[in-house]
Amino acid sequence: MRRLARTAIALVALAAFAACGDPRIDHPYADDFARDAVGPDYNNTGGPYRLEDQRLTFSMAHNHPLWLKRRLPHDVRVDLDVTPLGPDGDVKVELFGDGKSFESDEAVRKDLQYTDTGYVFIFGGWHNRVSTMVRLAEHAWQKDRSVPRRADVRALANRTYHWTIFRRGGHLAWFMDGELFMEWDDPAPLEGDGHDRFGFTGWEASAAYAHLRIAPLGAADSMTP
Repeated sequence: MRRLARTAIALVALAAFAACGDPRIDHPYADDFARDAVGPDYNNTGGPYRLEDQRLTFSMAHNHPLWLKRRLPHDVRVDLDVTPLGPDGDVKVELFGDGKSFESDEAVRKDLQYTDTGYVFIFGGWHNRVSTMVRLAEHAWQKDRSVPRRADVRALANRTYHWTIFRRGGHLAWFMDGELFMEWDDPAPLEGDGHDRFGFTGWEASAAYAHLRIAPLGAADSMTP
């Protein structure tokens, strides 16, 4: 009977794990890319991602994200180093996406606008003309004046920037090298299944990323780096 009871408990635990899917980030998570390949912690949806000198590098990703197989907490702090590798800038990451979506090759061929599944943080987009923080639609800044954007800062090639991104409730804050770069209050925050993953992404520009850190943001934690 005891063996049967232990088996039943194990089956219940296994079922619970299967229902949850990928593990949730309840404690600080870090990736320093100190290995030869991207590895099983990520879902590559078709981009040319590679590791070189402890950095994740890629170009010509065409909106095929590299999704981390970890579920984000609702309130979170994300730190990483970002290096544009060319004059066009256009470096970006996605937070609170679904962990699986990407732009189809047919959509790329037809030059259709891709709808993301999370918040996208774009530095030096559109050939280094605009930086923006968008919700689902990358081109929303072109029509909606309430979408935060900046055109006064260019992404410099081969310069490494330290990004810190916070979310608490519906408030998002994006810091660059310790200075507030952009912030936004979303009255309907993306959350739950389908909006709980982090991803590296891009269009055609070359970029490198290093020292990824993700941690739950506690109620007493400051929203400043």
